[in-house]
Amino acid sequence: MARTEYYDDPDAPEPNSLVVAASAVVTDEEGRILLQRHRDSGLWALPGGGMEMSDSLPGAAVREVKEETGLDVEITGLVGTYTDPRNVIVYSGGEVRRQFNVCFTARVVSGRLAISDGSAELRCVLERDLDALSTHHTQRLRLRYYQENRAHPYLG
Repeated sequence: MARTEYYDDPDAPEPNSLVVAASAVVTDEEGRILLQRHRDSGLWALPGGGMEMSDSLPGAAVREVKEETGLDVEITGLVGTYTDPRNVIVYSGGEVRRQFNVCFTARVVSGRLAISDGSAELRCVLERDLDALSTHHTQRLRLRYYQENRAHPYLG
């Protein structure tokens, strides 16, 4: 299903759903950050997705990372909460989503990288190389906050 993301765009359609989602900054032994390039938009993003009724928020992040990358991870911390109403995601099926995302930090405990149906590519990226990748504003915000290594999570 194709999607288009809007940010602070007066032409964005009105949301018709609110989705709770989780994402994770997964790092490897070298400190590189795992990113996926979405097949539908071509943009790079942290692995993550919508919470299911049987999930906890950390559990949703663990499940989504596994589904999207093939890796089993352990949650190690909290980057922040991201609830900006100016971010609207439109899906080809008619859903116009406002998303509430909680972003965690995580480390790999097992598994092997495997591309999912929604991903065109997976890559572990050094922090200094992040700016060269095409990402949405909301992903940049999460990555920047993670890189700043602040004492408190982002609350926004």
